[in-house]
Amino acid sequence: MAATCPKCGGKLRLIDWKPNCPHCGVNMVYYGMEERLLLDADKAEAEHARTQPKVDRIKAATVGSPLAIARLVLSLIPIAGLFLPLAKFAFTAPYAAFSGNVNAISLYNVVSTTDMDALMSMFGSKLFGTAFILYGVAIVCVALSALGVLFHTIFQTLACSPKGKQRNIAFDVLNLLLVGGAIICFTMFSGRITALFPHVVQTSAVGFGAFVYLGLILLSFAMDILCIVKGVPIKYKECFVGNIPADKYFQLVEEGVPLEQIRQVMAEHTAQKEAEKKAQEEAEAAAKAAEAGKKEKETAKVQ
Repeated sequence: MAATCPKCGGKLRLIDWKPNCPHCGVNMVYYGMEERLLLDADKAEAEHARTQPKVDRIKAATVGSPLAIARLVLSLIPIAGLFLPLAKFAFTAPYAAFSGNVNAISLYNVVSTTDMDALMSMFGSKLFGTAFILYGVAIVCVALSALGVLFHTIFQTLACSPKGKQRNIAFDVLNLLLVGGAIICFTMFSGRITALFPHVVQTSAVGFGAFVYLGLILLSFAMDILCIVKGVPIKYKECFVGNIPADKYFQLVEEGVPLEQIRQVMAEHTAQKEAEKKAQEEAEAAAKAAEAGKKEKETAKVQ
């Protein structure tokens, strides 16, 4: 397909290598450059106008108000409960003995050094398989709840998004169910293992740290509810596309208004802004002049 001049549409031959059109003489390299630059500027401003509300919502959800800051902090604080005694355990067996508290660190050390094959064989035992299954479920619930708390904190940055409230409530309920399930499963495990080995297991009970952990998650839940009831204010920054308010620009584009008319509206808004700026500058200059005149009169009276 033969190339044509962008202005007059004249066909170009292979020997027409010069930048100027042989038919109308226009410089084809720079023809329409200004319009292309304007289109690129409009696209950049439109993209910024679409992104800015998301940035405003993230800012409001994290540091937009004291309530939002408190919500963000309280959503992460439950992790501290994992380092408190989650369980108390004491047993004495041949070649092995333990007495003390169990928290997230000691629990991780135990799980990381556990022989999984031996543990799976315990799960299949008819004698104490159910007890160890409950123990395994309790550990999994604690681990999942810790991940849930971390994800809850991360997603707090999107708390002011359209589905932010539902997401926060879902995380709160899920974390509460996981921690409650872990406490129930470990309590059942303790009862079964103590009954099976009364002379070996001296102590097996849920520690106060588990209830502190549960309470901190409840506190985070309460803060989420409070933020929903009170509301977190969002300050949207006004954006413009070619000096037109972004909402109006997108409306004109959706309505299929020709680009020439949009450019005309942009020009009108630009002229209006310049007139307002000029009027403001004149008013400020008049105010300064009046203030200077007032000071001169006061100085003359003193003299």
